[in-house]
Amino acid sequence: MHLAVVACGDRLEETLIMLKSAVLFSNRRLCFHIFAEDSLKPEFEKKLREWPSSYTKKFEYNIYPITFSVGNAQEWKKLFKPCAAQRLFLPVILKDVDSLLYVDTDVLFLRPIDDIWHILKEFNSTQLAAMAPEHEIPKIGWYSRFARHPYYGTTGVNSGVMLMNLTRIRNTQFKNSMIPSGLTWEEMLYPLYQKYKNYITWGDQDLLNIIFYFNPECLYVFPCQWNYRPDHCMYGSNCKGAEEEGVSILHGNRGVYHDDKQPTFKALYEVIRDFPFEDNLFQSLYYPLQSKFLDTVHTLCGRIPQVFLKQIEKTMKKVYENRVIVYLGANHRY
Repeated sequence: MHLAVVACGDRLEETLIMLKSAVLFSNRRLCFHIFAEDSLKPEFEKKLREWPSSYTKKFEYNIYPITFSVGNAQEWKKLFKPCAAQRLFLPVILKDVDSLLYVDTDVLFLRPIDDIWHILKEFNSTQLAAMAPEHEIPKIGWYSRFARHPYYGTTGVNSGVMLMNLTRIRNTQFKNSMIPSGLTWEEMLYPLYQKYKNYITWGDQDLLNIIFYFNPECLYVFPCQWNYRPDHCMYGSNCKGAEEEGVSILHGNRGVYHDDKQPTFKALYEVIRDFPFEDNLFQSLYYPLQSKFLDTVHTLCGRIPQVFLKQIEKTMKKVYENRVIVYLGANHRY
């Protein structure tokens, strides 16, 4: 399973905590593709080498420089958040990778990546990427109220968690608003940016919305529990999937891991950050989390702790059961 992330500026710790959450809960081996500024590469290597061998054997990693194959590199680099536009070039750079999960640095996995990876098998013959809606309620969504460019569906999509079949992306001719015939992904990126650069607010996410507005048949939309953001609870709970199944992937955008505006999100980040790798998940992760959540009940997000805890609890039970079975099997105690 291939996981990609782009890290620039002060995003080193956030990225490492995201990777830690991926390793803690996943079942199959992972391959990390880390795109980082040159100054961050030694730090990534140093920190990853410090992880215990019981975890490092669960993944391999590659670190790449920030590069843009078309257009002005400085323009791309400054588009919205530093280096975020790098994700648009993943199909071009990772030519030998068939499929990939891209996530922002401020994402935390609360269940195995294996589970979202299975969504690739649900793609129909034309779908080549999957994202979650930007909002659940059109009348208060950002795109439906403010966008000055085309966007996907009624609320647009959020690109913080994006599942991609890179082979299909590389082989597709995309409909567009520039020429009557189709363009490849790489051919389309810079002309599309040039056409809409004065109208986009959220950088590369807006460009992805424009692409899938013209090619809606190419997108699979997965439900909000796979990209759960403060918007899903800070004005009242509006993600039905999370209410029923629990949050699968937490996306702490707007810097909520680092301020006190959404203490529920911050609590999850801090507990995973502080969890000692070799410790017991229930004792050193789940129980501290429950304790921290008691301090968040004054917020709307904090009033629904079961939404945040359901998948973690389910995942930890599976991890525990698997270890017990392996232990019993190894000792022939049936």
